[in-house]
Amino acid sequence: MKSDINAVMERDPAARTKLEVMLLYSGYKAVRRHRRAHWFFNHNMKFIARYLSQRNRHKSGIEIHPAAQLGKGVFIDHGMGVVIGETTVVGDNCTIYQNVTLGGTGKDVGKRHPTLGNNVLVGSGAKVLGPFTVGDNARIAAGAVVLSEVPANATAVGVPARIVRLNGVRSENLDQIHVSDPVANAIVSLDKRVKELETEINELKNK
Repeated sequence: MKSDINAVMERDPAARTKLEVMLLYSGYKAVRRHRRAHWFFNHNMKFIARYLSQRNRHKSGIEIHPAAQLGKGVFIDHGMGVVIGETTVVGDNCTIYQNVTLGGTGKDVGKRHPTLGNNVLVGSGAKVLGPFTVGDNARIAAGAVVLSEVPANATAVGVPARIVRLNGVRSENLDQIHVSDPVANAIVSLDKRVKELETEINELKNK
């Protein structure tokens, strides 16, 4: 409980007190309720576990299968519309925004849902679909659709998602919008170079 509350206090600038988080934050409440449901699931009381998870869904708008594994310090911000599938594993200190789906594609059996490493950020509206791993410190941009593995310290952008390396440096910035787009960066670089060449050509013509 302490690590879950501290996660909200550290990552949400709108959070003023721990009491406010405990009583009023739907994302925090959803995580706490899931931990109870997960306990019942692991003790072979699956009907009770499923009942608790469905109550959690109706109360918070966040659907987490009771079998899903959440690490410590997981922060679901805003939370409405979040869906986390049965075989999902979420590491420590991850941040998940609203309308995120950690789901399957319908093609796999057994392990069907993604595994998130530690310190992963999943931006609002992102879909992570399939039984692959998202590495530690990775970031998934808002609205991205991720269908394959994301390396550690990388950012996934777009539909379908493309990977941008972050040179092995963990980003402390939780900004889910201003992430590098490699295609846009390449276009900007080419445009700049074209303008430089046009200037050089004009200078040669005027000599």
